[in-house]
Amino acid sequence: MITKRIIPCLDVKDGRVVKGVNFAGLRDVNSPVELAKYYSDNGADELVFYDIAASAAERALFTDILTETAKEVFIPLTVGGGINSLSDFERVLACGADKVSVNTGAIKNPDLIYAAARKYGSQCVVLSADIKRVDGVFRVFAKGGRENTGIEALEWLRRAEQNGAGEIVVNSIDTDGVKQGFDLEMLEQVCNTVNVPVIASGGAGCVQDFVTLFQSVPGVDAGLAASVFHFGEIKIPSLKQSLHEQGIIVRL
Repeated sequence: MITKRIIPCLDVKDGRVVKGVNFAGLRDVNSPVELAKYYSDNGADELVFYDIAASAAERALFTDILTETAKEVFIPLTVGGGINSLSDFERVLACGADKVSVNTGAIKNPDLIYAAARKYGSQCVVLSADIKRVDGVFRVFAKGGRENTGIEALEWLRRAEQNGAGEIVVNSIDTDGVKQGFDLEMLEQVCNTVNVPVIASGGAGCVQDFVTLFQSVPGVDAGLAASVFHFGEIKIPSLKQSLHEQGIIVRL
């Protein structure tokens, strides 16, 4: 069995980590540099850094705070936000990222995934998809969950895999920040659609939510969360111990 990963997510706006509910109502949390170091030292398997305002503002991702953050991290670091071209991939990788996450940029230019995978390898290209139910259909949203693209999500993910995306982060807007558990229905359908690693995001509220995630949807490779880690509601070492006790393979 593959080791399941636990991944904290730093949503960064104006150089600070923020967190909201259903992609709205953002509040300040902490410095990304301090949080990144804390997670790197306390059992996180990987770390995700999103400049959440870059795409909506149509600007490039801030690189100064990213460079500082990367210096403190000794686990794989995935970075996204405002990734629209190969030069954006180059710039973020030069700042210390191990993988680059693309969302709105791939919607605007689907060939970006293919071009990036050819240049940097599929293992470097992560598709992040913000998905919400609209009239019973999973739809892809852009610009930080603000804009309904009308794209059917499962077909979009299938196409991204074919174009070379090596990993997919599934952000459920319906469950984001609600702390009532991951979107198991959506995740099961995603895992039945693609063969690359799937990272579940949106909805974690307690340790049991991670246990339920990995037991109910064994195809999911990792659980990603933000506020429950940022505010100390879940400590990663105790989370991993609980998963281990439930027979779920994790790196202790």
